[in-house]
Amino acid sequence: MSVPDQHARVESIAELTRFRRELRSCLPARGDALFELTDAILCAEGPVTSLAELSIAEVHRRGHGALYDALDCGRIDVARLRMALAGLELERGPGGQLCIALDVTPWPRPDAECSPGRLHCHRPCRCDGDRQTIPGWPYQFAVALGTGSTSWTAPLDMVRLQPQDDATEVTAAQIRDLVERLARAGQWHPDQGPVLFVLDSGYDLVRLSWLLAREPVLLLGRLRGDRVMYGPAGARRSDLPGGRPPRHGARLKLSEAGSHPAPVQETASVHERYGRAALRCWSRMHPKLERRGPWAGHEEPPPLVEATLIRVAVQRLPGGRTPDDAMWLWYSDPDGAACDPERLWRIYLRRFDLEHTFRFFKQTLGLTRPRLRRPEQGDRWVWLVLAAYAQLRLARPLAQDLRRPWERVLGPDRLTPGRVRRGYRRVRRRVGTPAGAAKPARPGPGRPRGRTSVPAPRYPVGKNQYKTDTSA
Repeated sequence: MSVPDQHARVESIAELTRFRRELRSCLPARGDALFELTDAILCAEGPVTSLAELSIAEVHRRGHGALYDALDCGRIDVARLRMALAGLELERGPGGQLCIALDVTPWPRPDAECSPGRLHCHRPCRCDGDRQTIPGWPYQFAVALGTGSTSWTAPLDMVRLQPQDDATEVTAAQIRDLVERLARAGQWHPDQGPVLFVLDSGYDLVRLSWLLAREPVLLLGRLRGDRVMYGPAGARRSDLPGGRPPRHGARLKLSEAGSHPAPVQETASVHERYGRAALRCWSRMHPKLERRGPWAGHEEPPPLVEATLIRVAVQRLPGGRTPDDAMWLWYSDPDGAACDPERLWRIYLRRFDLEHTFRFFKQTLGLTRPRLRRPEQGDRWVWLVLAAYAQLRLARPLAQDLRRPWERVLGPDRLTPGRVRRGYRRVRRRVGTPAGAAKPARPGPGRPRGRTSVPAPRYPVGKNQYKTDTSA
């Protein structure tokens, strides 16, 4: 091993050790049990299937009772843990711009009638592709995206959507807090330009752009193909007497090519996976808002929220499929002539790396495996999974490729999260553990005889509702 490589490994070990110590400091109650539970997630053989199986892992030196007690009565300093995650090294795009993706993934709890806080969560149907809902706890994650072809992301934050929440306002608050946290952690400075947030079509991009108009952020998201937009309003016609000036200009229906005016930019590129891509941009486009739904309590008239529209028409889809229609992107910067549609489109494609992270969370780290009753217990478990994934990111330069005989050989810089987890037990032996040893204790008296409890209360499944006051 060369001297630079050895120096890099020493720095990686020091950084991983610092994060593990900071993680232990973020666990003020039942800290040792929660920390060893995180190590059990990383060092377990195969995917995580249940909490009871984690309690018999070698690195978990406590019994299964301590494990469940830690999730029930433990405490996590979430603010400190968020700062620790924000302080880790993040990849940046051109010009040092941070690109952060937001998306919601459900923790399905269809049969948990005694668990409060459930919502009707979107879940894709595997039979015909139609969307359906399932009762569960929806969690919204914010992750920093990489620049190359990779399945790695950098999780930064998590919030659970509750029945009384307005999802758009919760998202706006999460973005504000995250930008402020990145600035305090030294990851972002106003001189570096706005932070770019990438979202899918499930978000209300128009209202979110209006709520964050004064923040140093830009939004890039996908629009449904049935939307109608309008250009800037022109001058009042001189032959019409009186009346108020027009508010909307030329009409652009996304699904009708004949209604599209001349774009301000038109370019083409070649993508290695999608073939030839034709890109067209329109500046200062806005929808026609009405005083209903989330805009019901807004002053008359509703605002004009302008942005840049980007139409992306590709040659082919993965699997040799032919695309049925083009993809439309909403970019909150209204000056379409100054944007780079090629760069923005490729950044949006990186958003799908978050899907790989969700799959790894659920299939390998067991994000939705425990059957916990209270949502506060679920929140602690999700934060532990995020902390475990952050340790895998830090252990990438230290892990060995323990591949299966049928798997391809990967270089040290190409290891997937699953490959790094296989070798994490060896890494853990080198960095040690800040958790204290378990104290000897006698088993408890157990459950007393007879019926000692009343039936648990049942909770209905809630649903998100818009707030009438949108001035915040």
